[in-house]
Amino acid sequence: MKTEGIEGTERFASPGKGRGLRALKHFKVGDLVFACPAYAYVLTVNERSSHCEFCFTRREGLSKCGRCKQAFYCNVDCQRGDWPMHKLECSAMCSYGDSWSPSETVRLAARIITKQKTLTERTASERVLALREFESHLDKLDNEKREMNQTDVLALHHFYSKHLDFPSDEALTELFAQVNCNGFTIEDEELSHLGSAVFPDVALMNHSCSPNVIVTYKGTVAEVRAVQEISPGDEIFNSYIDLLYPTEDRNERLRDSYFFTCDCKECSTRSKDKAKMKIRKLSTPPEQDAIQSMVGYAKNIIEEFRRAKHYKNILVSPPSELLEICELSLEKMGTVFDETNVYMLHMMYQAMGVCLYMQDWEQAMSYGEKITRPYSFHYPPYSLNVASMYLKLGRLYLGLEKKSLGIKALKKAIAIMEVAHGKDHHYLDEIRKEMEEQQ
Repeated sequence: MKTEGIEGTERFASPGKGRGLRALKHFKVGDLVFACPAYAYVLTVNERSSHCEFCFTRREGLSKCGRCKQAFYCNVDCQRGDWPMHKLECSAMCSYGDSWSPSETVRLAARIITKQKTLTERTASERVLALREFESHLDKLDNEKREMNQTDVLALHHFYSKHLDFPSDEALTELFAQVNCNGFTIEDEELSHLGSAVFPDVALMNHSCSPNVIVTYKGTVAEVRAVQEISPGDEIFNSYIDLLYPTEDRNERLRDSYFFTCDCKECSTRSKDKAKMKIRKLSTPPEQDAIQSMVGYAKNIIEEFRRAKHYKNILVSPPSELLEICELSLEKMGTVFDETNVYMLHMMYQAMGVCLYMQDWEQAMSYGEKITRPYSFHYPPYSLNVASMYLKLGRLYLGLEKKSLGIKALKKAIAIMEVAHGKDHHYLDEIRKEMEEQQ
Protein backbone atom coordinates (compact mmCIF):
# COMPACT_ATOMS: atom_id res chain seq x y z
CA MET A 1 0.00 0.00 0.00
CA LYS A 2 1.06 3.63 -0.41
CA THR A 3 2.05 5.58 2.67
CA GLU A 4 -1.03 7.75 3.17
CA GLY A 5 -0.67 8.57 6.86
CA ILE A 6 -3.40 8.62 9.47
CA GLU A 7 -6.25 11.09 8.94
CA GLY A 8 -6.20 13.91 11.49
CA THR A 9 -2.60 13.28 12.53
CA GLU A 10 0.92 13.59 11.18
CA ARG A 11 4.34 12.22 11.92
CA PHE A 12 6.75 14.94 13.00
CA ALA A 13 10.09 15.61 14.69
CA SER A 14 9.21 15.90 18.39
CA PRO A 15 11.63 18.26 20.22
CA GLY A 16 13.90 16.24 22.47
CA LYS A 17 12.09 12.98 21.73
CA GLY A 18 12.91 12.14 18.11
CA ARG A 19 9.96 11.24 15.94
CA GLY A 20 6.40 11.42 17.21
CA LEU A 21 2.75 11.82 16.25
CA ARG A 22 0.75 15.05 16.54
CA ALA A 23 -2.84 16.07 15.94
CA LEU A 24 -3.98 18.05 12.91
CA LYS A 25 -7.53 18.45 14.20
CA HIS A 26 -9.41 18.59 17.47
CA PHE A 27 -10.19 15.34 19.29
CA LYS A 28 -12.57 15.37 22.22
CA VAL A 29 -12.51 12.88 25.10
CA GLY A 30 -13.64 9.47 23.85
CA ASP A 31 -12.95 10.13 20.17
CA LEU A 32 -11.23 7.39 18.18
CA VAL A 33 -7.95 8.93 17.02
CA PHE A 34 -7.00 5.93 14.90
CA ALA A 35 -7.10 2.13 14.74
CA CYS A 36 -4.21 -0.13 13.76
CA PRO A 37 -4.39 -3.83 12.85
CA ALA A 38 -1.59 -5.95 14.27
CA TYR A 39 1.35 -6.40 11.92
CA ALA A 40 1.94 -9.76 13.63
CA TYR A 41 0.48 -11.29 16.78
CA VAL A 42 0.32 -14.47 18.84
CA LEU A 43 -2.24 -15.77 21.32
CA THR A 44 -0.78 -16.77 24.67
CA VAL A 45 -0.85 -20.53 25.26
CA ASN A 46 -2.87 -20.10 28.47
CA GLU A 47 -5.85 -18.75 26.51
CA ARG A 48 -6.01 -21.54 23.95
CA SER A 49 -9.42 -23.25 23.85
CA SER A 50 -11.13 -20.13 25.22
CA HIS A 51 -10.07 -17.68 22.47
CA CYS A 52 -9.81 -18.06 18.70
CA GLU A 53 -6.17 -18.24 17.61
CA PHE A 54 -6.88 -16.03 14.59
CA CYS A 55 -9.32 -13.31 15.69
CA PHE A 56 -9.01 -13.57 19.52
CA THR A 57 -12.78 -13.92 19.90
CA ARG A 58 -13.70 -15.33 23.31
CA ARG A 59 -16.40 -17.97 23.07
CA GLU A 60 -17.34 -21.52 23.94
CA GLY A 61 -17.41 -24.38 21.46
CA LEU A 62 -14.32 -23.46 19.45
CA SER A 63 -13.06 -26.06 16.98
CA LYS A 64 -9.52 -27.39 17.41
CA CYS A 65 -6.89 -27.96 14.75
CA GLY A 66 -7.28 -31.58 13.71
CA ARG A 67 -3.54 -32.12 13.54
CA CYS A 68 -1.89 -30.53 16.59
CA LYS A 69 -5.07 -30.34 18.73
CA GLN A 70 -3.59 -27.18 20.30
CA ALA A 71 -5.00 -24.28 18.26
CA PHE A 72 -8.70 -23.41 18.38
CA TYR A 73 -10.84 -21.46 15.92
CA CYS A 74 -14.29 -19.93 15.51
CA ASN A 75 -14.81 -21.62 12.15
CA VAL A 76 -13.11 -22.80 8.97
CA ASP A 77 -12.56 -19.22 7.77
CA CYS A 78 -10.57 -18.34 10.89
CA GLN A 79 -8.56 -21.56 10.61
CA ARG A 80 -7.70 -20.82 6.97
CA GLY A 81 -6.85 -17.23 7.82
CA ASP A 82 -4.42 -18.35 10.51
CA TRP A 83 -2.78 -21.14 8.55
CA PRO A 84 0.13 -19.08 7.11
CA MET A 85 1.21 -18.46 10.72
CA HIS A 86 -0.06 -21.59 12.45
CA LYS A 87 1.77 -23.87 10.04
CA LEU A 88 5.02 -22.59 11.59
CA GLU A 89 4.03 -24.27 14.84
CA CYS A 90 1.61 -27.06 13.96
CA SER A 91 4.10 -29.71 12.84
CA ALA A 92 6.64 -28.69 15.44
CA MET A 93 4.11 -29.00 18.26
CA CYS A 94 3.29 -32.49 17.05
CA SER A 95 6.98 -33.42 16.91
CA TYR A 96 8.10 -31.85 20.17
CA GLY A 97 5.02 -32.67 22.23
CA ASP A 98 5.43 -31.38 25.79
CA SER A 99 8.92 -30.15 24.91
CA TRP A 100 7.45 -27.44 22.66
CA SER A 101 8.20 -24.36 24.77
CA PRO A 102 9.33 -21.27 22.83
CA SER A 103 8.60 -18.01 24.63
CA GLU A 104 5.87 -15.72 23.38
CA THR A 105 8.54 -13.32 22.11
CA VAL A 106 10.17 -16.11 20.08
CA ARG A 107 6.81 -17.12 18.60
CA LEU A 108 6.07 -13.51 17.67
CA ALA A 109 9.49 -13.02 16.08
CA ALA A 110 8.98 -16.14 13.94
CA ARG A 111 5.73 -14.70 12.63
CA ILE A 112 7.32 -11.35 11.87
CA ILE A 113 10.11 -13.04 9.88
CA THR A 114 7.53 -15.09 7.96
CA LYS A 115 5.46 -12.02 7.13
CA GLN A 116 8.45 -9.96 6.06
CA LYS A 117 9.40 -12.59 3.48
CA THR A 118 6.03 -12.28 1.73
CA LEU A 119 5.70 -8.48 1.67
CA THR A 120 6.63 -6.17 -1.16
CA GLU A 121 5.20 -2.93 0.29
CA ARG A 122 4.12 -1.41 3.59
CA THR A 123 1.07 -2.78 5.34
CA ALA A 124 -2.04 -1.16 6.80
CA SER A 125 -0.22 -1.29 10.16
CA GLU A 126 2.60 0.95 8.87
CA ARG A 127 0.94 4.13 7.64
CA VAL A 128 3.29 6.42 9.61
CA LEU A 129 6.02 4.07 10.89
CA ALA A 130 7.47 1.00 9.20
CA LEU A 131 8.47 -1.94 11.36
CA ARG A 132 12.00 -1.76 9.97
CA GLU A 133 12.26 1.73 11.53
CA PHE A 134 11.79 0.41 15.06
CA GLU A 135 14.47 1.49 17.52
CA SER A 136 16.47 -1.41 18.93
CA HIS A 137 18.75 0.42 21.40
CA LEU A 138 21.26 -2.42 21.01
CA ASP A 139 24.08 -0.19 22.18
CA LYS A 140 22.28 0.42 25.49
CA LEU A 141 21.58 -3.19 26.45
CA ASP A 142 23.30 -4.49 29.55
CA ASN A 143 24.84 -7.95 29.71
CA GLU A 144 21.69 -9.54 31.12
CA LYS A 145 19.52 -8.22 28.28
CA ARG A 146 22.12 -9.26 25.71
CA GLU A 147 22.15 -12.79 27.14
CA MET A 148 18.34 -12.91 27.04
CA ASN A 149 18.41 -11.84 23.40
CA GLN A 150 20.90 -14.57 22.55
CA THR A 151 18.77 -17.12 24.38
CA ASP A 152 15.82 -16.06 22.19
CA VAL A 153 17.93 -16.34 19.02
CA LEU A 154 18.99 -19.87 20.00
CA ALA A 155 15.40 -20.85 20.83
CA LEU A 156 14.19 -19.54 17.47
CA HIS A 157 16.76 -21.71 15.67
CA HIS A 158 15.90 -24.71 17.83
CA PHE A 159 12.12 -24.65 17.45
CA TYR A 160 11.77 -23.26 13.92
CA SER A 161 14.79 -24.62 12.02
CA LYS A 162 12.62 -26.79 9.75
CA HIS A 163 10.18 -24.03 8.87
CA LEU A 164 12.10 -20.77 8.56
CA ASP A 165 14.88 -19.42 6.38
CA PHE A 166 16.65 -17.32 9.01
CA PRO A 167 18.34 -13.97 8.50
CA SER A 168 21.77 -13.53 10.08
CA ASP A 169 22.16 -13.80 13.83
CA GLU A 170 23.01 -10.08 13.88
CA ALA A 171 19.68 -9.31 12.23
CA LEU A 172 17.87 -11.63 14.63
CA THR A 173 19.51 -9.97 17.62
CA GLU A 174 18.33 -6.60 16.35
CA LEU A 175 14.81 -7.93 15.71
CA PHE A 176 14.43 -9.26 19.25
CA ALA A 177 15.66 -5.95 20.66
CA GLN A 178 13.15 -4.12 18.46
CA VAL A 179 10.29 -6.36 19.58
CA ASN A 180 11.22 -5.96 23.25
CA CYS A 181 11.18 -2.16 22.92
CA ASN A 182 8.15 -1.83 20.66
CA GLY A 183 5.92 -4.84 21.32
CA PHE A 184 2.50 -4.64 22.94
CA THR A 185 0.60 -6.90 25.31
CA ILE A 186 -3.01 -7.50 24.26
CA GLU A 187 -5.27 -7.65 27.32
CA ASP A 188 -8.95 -8.26 27.98
CA GLU A 189 -11.38 -6.08 29.95
CA GLU A 190 -9.95 -7.27 33.29
CA LEU A 191 -6.37 -6.72 32.04
CA SER A 192 -5.70 -10.45 31.78
CA HIS A 193 -2.95 -11.26 29.30
CA LEU A 194 -4.25 -12.54 25.94
CA GLY A 195 -1.20 -12.31 23.71
CA SER A 196 1.60 -10.25 22.21
CA ALA A 197 1.70 -8.17 19.05
CA VAL A 198 3.45 -5.41 17.15
CA PHE A 199 1.48 -2.34 16.03
CA PRO A 200 4.00 -0.10 14.20
CA ASP A 201 1.78 3.00 13.94
CA VAL A 202 0.91 2.80 17.64
CA ALA A 203 4.61 2.47 18.49
CA LEU A 204 5.28 5.90 16.93
CA MET A 205 3.58 7.69 19.83
CA ASN A 206 5.89 8.97 22.54
CA HIS A 207 5.37 8.39 26.26
CA SER A 208 3.90 10.67 28.90
CA CYS A 209 2.92 9.93 32.50
CA SER A 210 -0.11 12.12 31.81
CA PRO A 211 -1.13 10.63 28.45
CA ASN A 212 -3.83 12.18 26.27
CA VAL A 213 -4.72 8.88 24.58
CA ILE A 214 -5.22 5.29 25.66
CA VAL A 215 -4.76 2.06 23.70
CA THR A 216 -7.35 -0.72 23.91
CA TYR A 217 -7.97 -3.78 21.77
CA LYS A 218 -10.81 -5.09 19.66
CA GLY A 219 -9.65 -8.58 18.75
CA THR A 220 -6.27 -8.10 17.10
CA VAL A 221 -6.82 -4.42 16.27
CA ALA A 222 -5.42 -1.67 18.52
CA GLU A 223 -7.70 1.32 18.99
CA VAL A 224 -6.33 4.67 20.16
CA ARG A 225 -8.83 6.99 21.89
CA ALA A 226 -8.50 10.44 23.40
CA VAL A 227 -8.71 10.63 27.20
CA GLN A 228 -7.98 14.38 27.25
CA GLU A 229 -9.00 17.16 24.90
CA ILE A 230 -6.46 17.28 22.07
CA SER A 231 -6.05 20.44 19.99
CA PRO A 232 -4.49 20.82 16.53
CA GLY A 233 -0.71 20.90 16.93
CA ASP A 234 -0.70 18.92 20.21
CA GLU A 235 1.59 15.90 20.37
CA ILE A 236 -0.29 12.62 20.95
CA PHE A 237 1.08 10.80 23.99
CA ASN A 238 0.50 7.24 25.15
CA SER A 239 1.78 5.69 28.39
CA TYR A 240 4.34 2.88 28.14
CA ILE A 241 4.15 1.79 31.79
CA ASP A 242 1.87 1.30 34.79
CA LEU A 243 1.28 4.83 36.14
CA LEU A 244 0.48 3.82 39.72
CA TYR A 245 3.96 4.40 41.07
CA PRO A 246 5.80 7.58 42.17
CA THR A 247 8.02 9.55 39.77
CA GLU A 248 11.35 7.98 40.70
CA ASP A 249 9.95 4.47 40.33
CA ARG A 250 8.27 5.23 36.98
CA ASN A 251 11.47 6.63 35.53
CA GLU A 252 13.47 3.69 36.81
CA ARG A 253 11.12 1.43 34.84
CA LEU A 254 11.32 3.64 31.75
CA ARG A 255 15.11 3.68 31.80
CA ASP A 256 15.30 -0.07 32.27
CA SER A 257 12.90 -0.97 29.45
CA TYR A 258 12.95 2.02 27.07
CA PHE A 259 16.24 3.81 27.87
CA PHE A 260 14.95 7.33 28.56
CA THR A 261 13.87 9.52 31.45
CA CYS A 262 10.45 11.17 31.24
CA ASP A 263 10.21 14.98 31.55
CA CYS A 264 6.43 15.33 31.31
CA LYS A 265 4.53 17.75 33.56
CA GLU A 266 3.66 15.00 36.03
CA CYS A 267 7.33 14.03 36.36
CA SER A 268 8.42 17.67 36.68
CA THR A 269 5.88 18.61 39.35
CA ARG A 270 5.70 15.24 41.15
CA SER A 271 2.22 16.38 42.10
CA LYS A 272 0.96 12.94 43.15
CA ASP A 273 4.10 11.58 44.78
CA LYS A 274 3.22 12.60 48.34
CA ALA A 275 -0.18 10.92 48.17
CA LYS A 276 1.27 7.84 46.47
CA MET A 277 3.86 7.51 49.22
CA LYS A 278 1.51 8.33 52.12
CA ILE A 279 2.97 7.36 55.49
CA ARG A 280 0.93 5.91 58.33
CA LYS A 281 0.00 8.38 61.07
CA LEU A 282 2.14 7.53 64.09
CA SER A 283 2.82 9.28 67.38
CA THR A 284 6.46 9.42 66.31
CA PRO A 285 6.79 9.84 62.54
CA PRO A 286 9.35 7.49 60.95
CA GLU A 287 12.74 8.85 59.90
CA GLN A 288 13.45 9.30 56.20
CA ASP A 289 15.98 6.47 56.34
CA ALA A 290 13.29 4.13 57.69
CA ILE A 291 10.94 5.14 54.88
CA GLN A 292 13.62 4.55 52.23
CA SER A 293 14.47 1.21 53.80
CA MET A 294 10.82 0.17 53.58
CA VAL A 295 10.65 1.28 49.95
CA GLY A 296 13.64 -0.95 49.24
CA TYR A 297 11.94 -3.82 51.04
CA ALA A 298 8.74 -3.25 49.04
CA LYS A 299 10.59 -3.33 45.72
CA ASN A 300 12.46 -6.49 46.69
CA ILE A 301 9.32 -8.30 47.82
CA ILE A 302 7.52 -7.28 44.62
CA GLU A 303 10.33 -8.84 42.58
CA GLU A 304 10.42 -11.91 44.84
CA PHE A 305 6.68 -12.35 44.46
CA ARG A 306 6.93 -11.98 40.68
CA ARG A 307 9.53 -14.76 40.53
CA ALA A 308 7.56 -16.99 42.91
CA LYS A 309 4.33 -16.48 41.01
CA HIS A 310 5.30 -17.10 37.41
CA TYR A 311 7.79 -18.88 35.26
CA LYS A 312 6.83 -18.90 31.60
CA ASN A 313 3.31 -17.90 32.72
CA ILE A 314 2.92 -21.01 34.87
CA LEU A 315 2.11 -20.84 38.58
CA VAL A 316 5.12 -22.39 40.32
CA SER A 317 4.47 -21.73 44.01
CA PRO A 318 1.46 -23.02 46.00
CA PRO A 319 -1.27 -20.34 46.20
CA SER A 320 -1.32 -20.56 49.99
CA GLU A 321 2.41 -19.76 50.04
CA LEU A 322 1.91 -16.77 47.74
CA LEU A 323 -0.92 -15.46 49.90
CA GLU A 324 1.26 -15.79 52.98
CA ILE A 325 3.99 -13.74 51.27
CA CYS A 326 1.42 -11.02 50.55
CA GLU A 327 -0.01 -11.00 54.07
CA LEU A 328 3.37 -10.92 55.81
CA SER A 329 4.55 -8.16 53.48
CA LEU A 330 1.44 -6.09 54.10
CA GLU A 331 1.89 -6.51 57.84
CA LYS A 332 5.50 -5.33 57.72
CA MET A 333 4.93 -2.46 55.28
CA GLY A 334 1.86 -1.40 57.27
CA THR A 335 4.09 -0.41 60.20
CA VAL A 336 5.27 2.53 58.07
CA PHE A 337 2.96 2.89 55.05
CA ASP A 338 -0.67 3.99 54.97
CA GLU A 339 -3.12 1.57 53.32
CA THR A 340 -3.38 3.95 50.36
CA ASN A 341 0.40 3.86 49.75
CA VAL A 342 1.00 2.45 46.27
CA TYR A 343 3.31 -0.31 47.50
CA MET A 344 0.58 -1.49 49.89
CA LEU A 345 -1.92 -1.34 47.03
CA HIS A 346 0.39 -3.35 44.79
CA MET A 347 0.63 -6.14 47.35
CA MET A 348 -3.13 -6.06 48.00
CA TYR A 349 -3.68 -6.42 44.26
CA GLN A 350 -1.40 -9.47 44.19
CA ALA A 351 -3.21 -10.91 47.21
CA MET A 352 -6.57 -10.34 45.51
CA GLY A 353 -5.33 -12.19 42.43
CA VAL A 354 -4.25 -15.17 44.53
CA CYS A 355 -7.61 -15.19 46.33
CA LEU A 356 -9.42 -15.19 42.99
CA TYR A 357 -7.26 -18.12 41.87
CA MET A 358 -8.14 -19.95 45.11
CA GLN A 359 -11.83 -19.02 44.64
CA ASP A 360 -11.84 -17.29 48.02
CA TRP A 361 -14.40 -14.76 46.84
CA GLU A 362 -15.00 -13.06 50.20
CA GLN A 363 -11.32 -12.35 50.79
CA ALA A 364 -10.84 -11.21 47.18
CA MET A 365 -13.77 -8.81 47.64
CA SER A 366 -12.23 -7.47 50.85
CA TYR A 367 -8.98 -6.62 49.08
CA GLY A 368 -10.84 -5.15 46.10
CA GLU A 369 -12.80 -2.80 48.35
CA LYS A 370 -9.55 -1.44 49.80
CA ILE A 371 -7.98 -0.92 46.37
CA THR A 372 -10.63 0.78 44.21
CA ARG A 373 -10.95 4.19 45.90
CA PRO A 374 -7.20 4.99 46.14
CA TYR A 375 -6.71 3.61 42.61
CA SER A 376 -9.22 6.20 41.39
CA PHE A 377 -7.14 8.94 42.98
CA HIS A 378 -3.65 7.76 41.99
CA TYR A 379 -4.34 6.90 38.35
CA PRO A 380 -5.24 9.40 35.59
CA PRO A 381 -8.91 9.70 34.54
CA TYR A 382 -10.27 6.88 32.36
CA SER A 383 -7.62 4.44 33.55
CA LEU A 384 -8.00 0.82 32.48
CA ASN A 385 -6.55 -0.24 35.85
CA VAL A 386 -9.40 1.53 37.66
CA ALA A 387 -12.03 0.17 35.26
CA SER A 388 -10.76 -3.39 35.65
CA MET A 389 -10.87 -3.11 39.46
CA TYR A 390 -14.48 -1.90 39.42
CA LEU A 391 -15.29 -4.68 36.97
CA LYS A 392 -13.69 -7.40 39.10
CA LEU A 393 -15.30 -6.05 42.26
CA GLY A 394 -18.70 -5.73 40.60
CA ARG A 395 -18.60 -9.32 39.39
CA LEU A 396 -17.52 -10.49 42.86
CA TYR A 397 -20.45 -8.63 44.43
CA LEU A 398 -22.90 -10.21 41.99
CA GLY A 399 -21.46 -13.67 42.64
CA LEU A 400 -21.87 -13.11 46.38
CA GLU A 401 -25.46 -11.93 45.85
CA LYS A 402 -24.72 -8.31 46.73
CA LYS A 403 -26.73 -7.10 43.74
CA SER A 404 -26.97 -3.35 44.40
CA LEU A 405 -23.24 -3.05 45.14
CA GLY A 406 -22.45 -5.13 42.06
CA ILE A 407 -24.56 -2.99 39.73
CA LYS A 408 -23.05 0.19 41.18
CA ALA A 409 -19.48 -1.04 40.64
CA LEU A 410 -20.20 -2.25 37.09
CA LYS A 411 -21.70 1.14 36.21
CA LYS A 412 -18.47 2.82 37.32
CA ALA A 413 -16.49 0.41 35.13
CA ILE A 414 -18.76 1.14 32.16
CA ALA A 415 -18.37 4.92 32.59
CA ILE A 416 -14.60 4.56 32.12
CA MET A 417 -14.77 1.89 29.42
CA GLU A 418 -17.19 3.89 27.25
CA VAL A 419 -14.38 6.41 26.83
CA ALA A 420 -11.43 4.00 26.72
CA HIS A 421 -12.99 1.22 24.60
CA GLY A 422 -15.77 3.05 22.78
CA LYS A 423 -19.48 2.67 23.51
CA ASP A 424 -19.96 -0.10 20.93
CA HIS A 425 -17.20 -2.44 22.17
CA HIS A 426 -18.34 -6.03 22.73
CA TYR A 427 -16.90 -6.01 26.25
CA LEU A 428 -19.45 -3.34 27.17
CA ASP A 429 -22.24 -5.38 25.59
CA GLU A 430 -21.22 -8.34 27.76
CA ILE A 431 -21.22 -6.25 30.95
CA ARG A 432 -24.60 -4.69 30.17
CA LYS A 433 -25.96 -8.18 29.60
CA GLU A 434 -24.63 -9.27 33.02
CA MET A 435 -26.46 -6.32 34.58
CA GLU A 436 -29.70 -7.04 32.72
CA GLU A 437 -29.66 -10.60 34.02
CA GLN A 438 -29.80 -9.20 37.56
CA GLN A 439 -33.10 -7.42 36.90
